[in-house]
Parts: sequence; C-alpha cells; structure tokens
Amino acid sequence: MIQSFTRLLILLCLASTIACHASSRAVKLPDPAADAPLSKTKGTQTVVLAGGCFWGIQAVFEHVKGVSSATAGYSGGAANTAQYETVSTGRTGHAESVRVVYDPSQVSFGQILKVFFSVAHDPTELNRQGPDEGTQYRSVVFYSSEEQKRVAQAYIEQLNRAKLFPEPIVTQIVALQAFYPAEAYHQDYAEHHPNEPYIAINDLPKLDHLKQTLPELYVGK
Repeated sequence: MIQSFTRLLILLCLASTIACHASSRAVKLPDPAADAPLSKTKGTQTVVLAGGCFWGIQAVFEHVKGVSSATAGYSGGAANTAQYETVSTGRTGHAESVRVVYDPSQVSFGQILKVFFSVAHDPTELNRQGPDEGTQYRSVVFYSSEEQKRVAQAYIEQLNRAKLFPEPIVTQIVALQAFYPAEAYHQDYAEHHPNEPYIAINDLPKLDHLKQTLPELYVGK
C-alpha cells in the first residue's frame, strides 16, 4: 500500500513536470506584419498581459528591451476582489496579469506581442497554463489603445493563418478597464525564489528561451 502510494506521488510529480515543461516551450514566430513603427521620440505606453501564473510573465518582461517596469497584478474583475486568495477561486473575473510599461521608441507593441506569444506562455491553452487551471490563468491582451487592439487582432490572425501552433490561439483581446497590483510578496517572485521547483521548472526556462530565441530583445538585469 505504501509502495503504491509512493509510486502514485512520483507519477503525479512527473506529470506536473511534463506539463510545466510543455508550457515553457518556445515557438519561433515571424514579426507582426501590421506592427506600428518605432516612435521617433521617447515615451511610455502600457499594456496588461495575462497568460498563466504572473510570476513567469513578469520575469520575462523584466528582461525585454525597452520595458521600464513589469508589475504583477489582477485585471478583469472588481477592485474589492483583487486579492490573491479571492482571485484563486476562479470566480472573480480577474486574470493574473502583468502591467508592462515600455518605451515605444525602443520596442514596438508588435515586438511585445511576439515575446508574449513565443516565450512567455502558450496562447493555445484555454483557461489554463501548464499545471495551473482556472479562468484566472486565461490568456488575455488587455489593450490600452485602439492601435494596440488593431495590432493584436492582426497578429493573432496572422499566426493562426500560418498554423505555427498545433491549435488555434485562444487569447482574448479586451479593453483595459483597471489594473490592481498584486501583494508585495508576489512582486519579482521568480527573481527572489529561483530555487523553488515551480520557478525552476516552469519559469526560468522562459528566460532561457527569450535569450536564445529573441536575443535582440533580451536585456540583463
């Protein structure tokens, strides 16, 4: 009985590890055909992205050229439910999200999306990401301008036509209503806890993929 229970635990751990690795694979993608050109002047633009646990998304975008900040938080629900334990029920409408602030003179919105779709998460997984399940882990682009909406819609159509993923992209494109920063202990979690199994298996490979697949967009920290 004990041996059977131990064997079951090992199998569950292996299954979880495989799922994590599956969610951290990189896909080589083309540049967006309908991207906006780089701005001629420095400035700031903001987009909120959701795609699984916010630890990994934040870790990736903190290493992207032109990004000045990446903050873990919640979008899609009300202010009074924007707490981790409540969001984790999957009944708040919130998605674990990351607010990305970037300089459009250094990196285009299309390049932000290229990172998001290729190394930050798997955009074909519906209401889940690797071992994490629930609507709070759904894939969303919360756009803050009509230009962002246009580029995101066109890029998803481009990628689906090219059939670069085994399944259609399920990423939602939604107007940003509000963003609520997550609790302090969630900020820079991957950086502060690199030896935790979840981080080591599921999130750190994403940084390696960014460095290897998109070296022109990778910056150290």
